[in-house]
Amino acid sequence: MLRLSGKVALITGGGTGIGRACALLFAREGAQVAVAGRRKQPLDAVVREIETVSGNALAVICDVTDRVSAEEAIAATTKQFGRLDILVNNAGAVVVATAEQTTDEDWNQVLAVNLSGTFFVSRAALPALRKAGGGSIVNIGSILGLISRRQRAAYSAAKAGVTGLTRAMALDHAHENIRVNCICPSIIETELGLQSIAKSSDPGAERKRRTAEIPLGRLGRPEDVAQMALYLASEESAWATGAALPLDGGLTAH
Repeated sequence: MLRLSGKVALITGGGTGIGRACALLFAREGAQVAVAGRRKQPLDAVVREIETVSGNALAVICDVTDRVSAEEAIAATTKQFGRLDILVNNAGAVVVATAEQTTDEDWNQVLAVNLSGTFFVSRAALPALRKAGGGSIVNIGSILGLISRRQRAAYSAAKAGVTGLTRAMALDHAHENIRVNCICPSIIETELGLQSIAKSSDPGAERKRRTAEIPLGRLGRPEDVAQMALYLASEESAWATGAALPLDGGLTAH
């Protein structure tokens, strides 16, 4: 049997990178998938890819920083598919700056997308998950929600908040069979993940330096995160909740 057979999943930031990888893998494993995001074109492209696998996919325009938009995304998903079993909170934003260099606008945006967005969509999803008899919320956090590095003041604060929210919601909703876990990746080969490398004075040298920090000798791939998300979304992780799992090629094993 497919690992997500009969399940319905909503994935925010589903048009590119980690979200896209999760959507395609979940569909291959039997899930009906809604992908949410602000840009219609990449969402539609993912839906077309999914339809070649399962024929059941939905693109939902959603700004996770807006409570009403988050609620509408949940409503659209349940209207289309009749239920919701899995939520992947993947939408993210980053700014490379110290606290002094971080503008008020950047601070508010990074916290709004990463932390408030996770909160708004998760809260909106609870009634549907409860109605389904339980489910799984998978938050895409960051290793910088557990440790930090230079020039990541706002991002580290936001992702630490995601880690804390994950644990709090796991405790609050365990009795409803709603599991909440957080994946904490290191640098992943996506447009967002490689932003700090692209903006460096010597991107090639910076990429080599960042790769050398990782014991397994390579940067992460979206598919690496998707595989862990699949585990947390499936019944294979039925006794896992409140976990913040590093996925970092050994970076934090030092």
